Amino acid sequence: MSRAAKGFTLIEVLVALAILAIALAAAARASSMSISSSETLKQRLLANWVAQNRLAEHAARRDWPDVGTKSGETEQGGLPMRWEERVSATPNARFRRMEVAVYPASTPDHEAARLVGYLASPQGATR
Repeated sequence: MSRAAKGFTLIEVLVALAILAIALAAAARASSMSISSSETLKQRLLANWVAQNRLAEHAARRDWPDVGTKSGETEQGGLPMRWEERVSATPNARFRRMEVAVYPASTPDHEAARLVGYLASPQGATR
């Protein structure tokens, strides 16, 4: 039998296995990073919804909140979140600026979303 018909040498098999192991490790890392990015994106999307809900709730109720800071907790999409509203006056006495920051309960020092909106005063309120 000629040398070409005998099959692969041990070195050739080891090189092929090494290449395959490197490719599989890279694929596993890419998959892991994709999962992590997906979880972060989900958390930020849900936090943004919480902030939008807080602003929409005040607008729908036609609230005229006092200047200051208020905080609370809620759950969105099964994830517990903490929100903080900062209300400040504006140069126009008929508007209030509301800034809503949302933090996931799992990482309370990491802000997941921040939204700023303005509330118009109900008829006659100018304080």
